[in-house]
Amino acid sequence: MSPQPDDAFWQTLPLGRGVTLCARDECGLVAFSKPAGILSHPNEPRDQSRSLLNARYDAGGEFFEWRPADDAAAKGAKTLDSGLRTQDSGRGMQDFEAAARCFRLWLLNRLDSATSGVILAAGGAGGAGGAGGADGEKLAREIRALFRERHISKTYVALVFGLPSEKTQTWRDRLAVQKRAGQIRTDARAGNIPAEARMTVLRTWRDHPLAGGKPLSLIQLEPKTGRSHQLRVQCAKRRLPIVGDATYGDFRANRDFAKRTGEKRLFLHSLETRFDYTHEGRTRTFFAKADLPPAFLLGGE
Repeated sequence: MSPQPDDAFWQTLPLGRGVTLCARDECGLVAFSKPAGILSHPNEPRDQSRSLLNARYDAGGEFFEWRPADDAAAKGAKTLDSGLRTQDSGRGMQDFEAAARCFRLWLLNRLDSATSGVILAAGGAGGAGGAGGADGEKLAREIRALFRERHISKTYVALVFGLPSEKTQTWRDRLAVQKRAGQIRTDARAGNIPAEARMTVLRTWRDHPLAGGKPLSLIQLEPKTGRSHQLRVQCAKRRLPIVGDATYGDFRANRDFAKRTGEKRLFLHSLETRFDYTHEGRTRTFFAKADLPPAFLLGGE
């Protein structure tokens, strides 16, 4: 990745535990690889330490915001209790403004905390007191529009109990999505929200010892729609529950698998994201990949 003029911004990112940057382009579009168990964003301040970024999150604007802790300019600015500013030199005001600047990163999509893999954001340095950052905000609006219009191609990989009846299938369902007490639940039996995904079998094990002799399959899922819990529910409906799914899965099989492997995670991973977008009159292609965790291969290759 070649250096960019705003590399100082990217070097200050307060990345969450285990989060890594896997792609970035010259416009400020970025992709992270999020581990399972990490939140896309904090729901309340106490969640910051287990989120994508360990930073304040503005739910209304859908952005993270932070100030670089080691900004040398901060040493040259002083603030009186009355709120008035004093400066050590003629450059004091410039130093104060530099110290007051904040950085913002706009979140573009989300993953369930239990799901690992690619998650997108757009960033840029703001000015004093959080002003500025217009390019990052504009880019965020553009990419969010692509999500709404279904122009983003995403590929997931899941480890499931059972064997699909065909090598490839297109799954179409009508889902019901409800939010109760802050939790989302999705049902594939009596809904009116269309959901579609393409399934491809990557590998099967007909009697894997880690599953107690039961069959396991590694499958690729390409959702054409982006509904809450869509892939988990579509798998469960076809008697292919995702390993480790504590909401829609096979609870006994999950428990046995965890005992044999020590793995208690949800085996759903956002592997790749690809799309074209136009920004400032130029069309670009963005591609990001988060390597598949080795645990998905059950000790194989």
